[in-house]
Amino acid sequence: MIYPTRPCVLAALIGAPLALVAALMQPNLWLAAPGWLLGLGLLMVVDAVLAAPARSADVRLDVPGYLAVAAPSEARLIVDFGNGRAVHQKLEAALDAEARVGLEQSRGRRVSETEFAFPLKPERRGTAIFNEAIVRWRGPLGLIWRQTRRPLPVQTPVGSDIRRIEDEALRMFSRDDQHGAKVQLDVGEGAEFHALRDFHSGMDRRTVDWKQSARHHTLLAKEFRIERNHQVVMALDCGRTMSEPVDGAPRIDRAIHGALILAYASLRGGDRAGLFAFDGRPRLSTGAVTGVGAFPLLVRQAANIDYGTEETNYAFGLTSLSATLKRRSLIVIFTEFADSTSAELMIESVGRLIRKHLVLFVVMRDDELEGLVSAVPETPEDVSRAVVAATLLRERDVVLGRLRRLGAHIVEAPADRLGPEALNVYLDLKRRDLL
Repeated sequence: MIYPTRPCVLAALIGAPLALVAALMQPNLWLAAPGWLLGLGLLMVVDAVLAAPARSADVRLDVPGYLAVAAPSEARLIVDFGNGRAVHQKLEAALDAEARVGLEQSRGRRVSETEFAFPLKPERRGTAIFNEAIVRWRGPLGLIWRQTRRPLPVQTPVGSDIRRIEDEALRMFSRDDQHGAKVQLDVGEGAEFHALRDFHSGMDRRTVDWKQSARHHTLLAKEFRIERNHQVVMALDCGRTMSEPVDGAPRIDRAIHGALILAYASLRGGDRAGLFAFDGRPRLSTGAVTGVGAFPLLVRQAANIDYGTEETNYAFGLTSLSATLKRRSLIVIFTEFADSTSAELMIESVGRLIRKHLVLFVVMRDDELEGLVSAVPETPEDVSRAVVAATLLRERDVVLGRLRRLGAHIVEAPADRLGPEALNVYLDLKRRDLL
């Protein structure tokens, strides 16, 4: 595309009237106005010929391999003409991207002769899609713009802030990181034998190894340490209810943040961790991974969990999860139930899981309902809202009580404390050797 620059337009607007006035004063100068416009047009043609052609422009977009929600980042657009014809000419560039990218301004800031910077600050998880780049440059005479649009087949995942998750997990985990590494004196299911030591007063007599004691003519006791390599699966409900906001962010975003904190601590503690997401049907299953080095993989996979619009099918989702697990695992379910019908189906599905696995049920405390109950009523409508809210909270407590009686462990915490509270319970379960 070729079109005139602002100076060219101004020259035409100013020069033509002046030539017309001159023609009115001197009739023999009546060709001055069309001559001026024709001359300007010829100069524009010359400028277009001298300008670098659009086909010679090589446009590339360099974006980070992963973007974090609410974390500043930057994309770089590189325009290379190869032969250097446009290096000394004015270049401008703009980006067209979907709203999820968080493009703060469409026009880029020029950082070098052929490179532009675009600040990014994503607002939602998912896949960031950059649609196209628009690049234009002036001819050497400054009379015309050449412009080209280039599609950009560039996509990058947008997810949680890895550094913030790791810092928060380390801060919580460092208080208990000795669990799973230090020698334990208690024996339980799955305990791992470590060594023999002299028996001392106060030690558990069940740890005495009578055969070795008889051989060495002194009392010897077994030392144990918590068994590692447990399997921890974070099951994330990404249905319609979990897509609703709480404290300014969707519930699913809060759940993913908490799940990743728990996953990082699990991997760091020597256990295996995996993600499973479902709504009306299973959406994501990463399988169990090992080692802290695999944590970025879980983060990138979590970025692919979309905001669901379907009702959650607990029977289908949890049955599919159970079918993929070949060994006893800790299943951490992040969910929210809206009515007694869905809660009944959820309880039935969780009951089948508990027969083989250890289940940790994580829900967010509903501060809005609690606020309605505790608020001083001023109108009859306030009383009605308080009664309805109290009924919903009572039904919620009944559901959580039934889950506890089935054998599930429950975490009910504020949205911003979901990860730390779940991590505390995980460490406690590991300390008690229940995994």
